Amino acid sequence: MNEPLGAHARIALTGLTIAEYFRDEEGQDVLLFIDNIFRFTQAGSEVSALLGRIPSAVGYQPTLSTDMGGMQERITTTKKGLITSVQAVYVPADDLTDPAPATTFAHLDTTTVLSRSIAELGIYPVADSLDSKSRMLDPRIVSREHYEVTTTVQKILQD
Repeated sequence: MNEPLGAHARIALTGLTIAEYFRDEEGQDVLLFIDNIFRFTQAGSEVSALLGRIPSAVGYQPTLSTDMGGMQERITTTKKGLITSVQAVYVPADDLTDPAPATTFAHLDTTTVLSRSIAELGIYPVADSLDSKSRMLDPRIVSREHYEVTTTVQKILQD
C-alpha cells in the first residue's frame, strides 16, 4: 500500500501481462491469483479523481466498467494455453450490488460468497451457498442429476 498511485493502478495489469507471456510465448497454462481486485478499482478511482473526471455511481470512476472489462477479458483461453484466475473481491459494506463488485462479478464464471453472519454463528466454512453462483451449473455442462440435486438443495435451503 506504500507504492506510488501510478504503480498501484498498474500492478494488476502488469501481473496479467506476465501471465499472458507465459500463456502466449511459453505455451503454458497459468493460474493467476489476484488479491484483491477491489484495489484495482480503488486505484482507478483515485487516478480518475486526480485527472479531474466527474465520478459516477457511488463515487467510482466513470470508466469502471470499461477498465474492469478490459482487464477481465484478457483472462482467457487461446490456442497456445489458458489463464485461470482466482480473485478475492472485497465487497464494501457487504453490499453485493455495489458497482465495484457487481462489475467484477459480471466477468466471473463462479463466485463463492463468504458470509459474516454465518461466521457469527460459528459455522465454518462460511461459504453462503445461496449467494454463491456458478455459470457452470447448467445441465448442458454438468449431468442432469447433478443439476437437479443442486437446485433441489438450494430450494430447500431457501425455505
